[in-house]
Amino acid sequence: MAGHPHLAPRPRHPMLTLALAAAALLGGVGSALAGATPDEIARLGKDLTPVGAERAGSKDGRIPAWDGGIAKSPAGYDASKGLADPFAADKPLYTINAANAEQHKDQLAPGQLALLKRYPGYTMAVYPTRRSAAFPESIYASIKAEAGKVETANDGNSVVGVVGSTVPFPFPKTGVEAIWNHAFRYRGGTLVRNTTEFPVQSNGSFTPVRRYEQTIFGNGLKDVPNVLFYFRTNYLAPSSIAGEALLAHDFIDQVKQPRAAWVYNPGTRRVLRAPHVAYDTPRTGTDGLSTVDDYDGFNGSPDRFDWKLVGKREMVVSYNNSRLTDKKLKYADIIQPATMNQSLVRYELHRVWVVEATLRQGKSHVYGKRVYFIDEDSWQIAHGDLYDGRGELWRVLEVHGAQFYDGPAYFIAGTAQYDLQARRYVSSGLTNEEKPIRFNEPMKVADFSADALRRSGN
Repeated sequence: MAGHPHLAPRPRHPMLTLALAAAALLGGVGSALAGATPDEIARLGKDLTPVGAERAGSKDGRIPAWDGGIAKSPAGYDASKGLADPFAADKPLYTINAANAEQHKDQLAPGQLALLKRYPGYTMAVYPTRRSAAFPESIYASIKAEAGKVETANDGNSVVGVVGSTVPFPFPKTGVEAIWNHAFRYRGGTLVRNTTEFPVQSNGSFTPVRRYEQTIFGNGLKDVPNVLFYFRTNYLAPSSIAGEALLAHDFIDQVKQPRAAWVYNPGTRRVLRAPHVAYDTPRTGTDGLSTVDDYDGFNGSPDRFDWKLVGKREMVVSYNNSRLTDKKLKYADIIQPATMNQSLVRYELHRVWVVEATLRQGKSHVYGKRVYFIDEDSWQIAHGDLYDGRGELWRVLEVHGAQFYDGPAYFIAGTAQYDLQARRYVSSGLTNEEKPIRFNEPMKVADFSADALRRSGN
């Protein structure tokens, strides 16, 4: 189906072409694009889901129609035990490995093919597709109400007109609009989680990096304009960084208000501004295997890259990984040499938006190109291929998502970022030996001040 899929009247096409019309790709690069049209908005909740995905299944039936997802907790759900797996009875349809990877290459990313060929332990068990992503009805209403009012400005680096929406561009016409949808996507009005990261050595050894995070999102701050989120993290272990803390304020208009960040040093008991906690600065606790803007798939200002909306395709991605949250699992069960324990990871065939980011002339970054594959049902990045300045595939990011009933929100159960050059990886976001993630917990703006950061480190 040529052209922009949301403007075409054939929602049952099994695989949307990767070539969008040139006008759609180039329009609005230097100025604001008009908001969604009334005809487009009328499709939300009808042939399109409330977040803009195709409601219909694929023609061959491998991708089912979206039936509302999972908006309520299943019977017997106990957050202290991890997410109950609603699809525990499913059996793999097939498994992709190095021997048969070529047979499936049309539905794999280059990074997945590289992992299959390089690591014998990296296999992909592909299960029946379950479109579980669901969000509150109030969120659906705000998306529809604001769709015609939101625009990008300042070369795509700002968003204008957002109040409560979590998908400002349900009909994306440029790559930067799709990446803004990922940045805004619903994760509750607030989010609290204890997570552990593992920069894994080549021999499989690791030192857990434990941290406590609090986030309040713009949709949870109705009376505070221009806020994308306020974020605070306190490092708990290992001892070399225990007591350190970070505070970041991210804004919707990234030109008017660039990211503001502060760090707390327990040795000096001082809070200092941290202007370099952004872009390609190595992320604390990852042993140089991940950048600050790799966190959450991608975060921060998009201004160093040109973002191209390549199109939509069917792709095997990590999905519905409730099992990765099981509190019975120990981290040693998950973290293995070379790769995560792939027997615990579930893959499914889904439709994804493909966005290619190329480093802008005159800008600097360790990545020369980034290609993201964004789930149509949640707007969460499901996979990323990251290239160095020579154009060589360098790092491969897998985001293991799951539907969290307490949101309800489709969110991250864990990630793995593989460095093909260092032959190492870092896993982030695991919570098996931690307290359950909490959504929509009451918070105050004062909790995200420099003074609050100082107090939290004492």
